[in-house]
Amino acid sequence: MIDPSDEAAVAAQLGREPRAIHEVGHRCPCGHPDVVTTEPRLPDGTPFPTTYYLTCPRAASRIGTLEGSGLMKEMQDRLATDPELAAAYEAAHRRYLEARAALAGEIGQNVPEIEGVSAGGMPDRVKCLHVLAAQSLAQGRGANPLGDEVLGLLGPWWEPGPCVSPWVDGSPEP
Repeated sequence: MIDPSDEAAVAAQLGREPRAIHEVGHRCPCGHPDVVTTEPRLPDGTPFPTTYYLTCPRAASRIGTLEGSGLMKEMQDRLATDPELAAAYEAAHRRYLEARAALAGEIGQNVPEIEGVSAGGMPDRVKCLHVLAAQSLAQGRGANPLGDEVLGLLGPWWEPGPCVSPWVDGSPEP
């Protein structure tokens, strides 16, 4: 269950009401969620494979810049030539699927439509750096080698302070 103040922060970060949040997957050093763990099925019944969803707009913007720089193509090329990296990326894919299966079992959501499908292009493509970074934040460094690389390139996105007002829960500002 997600705290209403965290849900309000995520809504402010996304600029819309969040869907199917199960819990905060990772908390930014500023205190707000920066990754949420989403349920494998949206409220309208649509399968949703993105278990770890990056919510911090500052981190997302920096990752978008990395995507625009050609980093995904470079990572994709490395997967084709580096068997050790490819094996670690395959393991990240399995970790992602295991986490989603555990969550689905916990909440009683069977979602056969996305069985075997993780996110971000795993296990053999690099399609979305946001998802890879979110997995590394939620599951910890070492969970996804390319997500770890992305986090290493971001720098401290939280240093300017929270990306949204700390009073998003409706309490009055001091």
